[in-house]
Amino acid sequence: MKDTTEKFEVVKSEEEWRRILTPEQYHVLREHGTERAGTCALLHEHRTGTFSCAACGQPLFVADRKFESGTGWPSFFAPLEGAIGTSTDRSFFMTRTEAHCSRCGGHLGHVFPDGPPPTGQRYCINGVALNFTPSE
Repeated sequence: MKDTTEKFEVVKSEEEWRRILTPEQYHVLREHGTERAGTCALLHEHRTGTFSCAACGQPLFVADRKFESGTGWPSFFAPLEGAIGTSTDRSFFMTRTEAHCSRCGGHLGHVFPDGPPPTGQRYCINGVALNFTPSE
């Protein structure tokens, strides 16, 4: 995980994160990796429910804010209030807005200004960084 001055409610050692996350989850959530486009089952999840952080369980998005962006990653036009933090990502010779869990700091994906109304935002999220709980 990159250095940050932000303090998070859930803090674990890298060894603890490795024990609770799969290798792919660890790579995305803790090392700012990206899963291969089109590989996540949650890309095609259309039931009502809640998407939460795979690292700490914090609810992040509700299903009625998800849309098909055609990018190969689950996309949402708005997170739950206070669930997502952002920072500037200057990797790969470009500047992007990184989205991370506000509770544990886990890297989720990026935010782009090309989403649908009402926000115009596209939260492009690695599916492996999410868990889905369907509504009862």
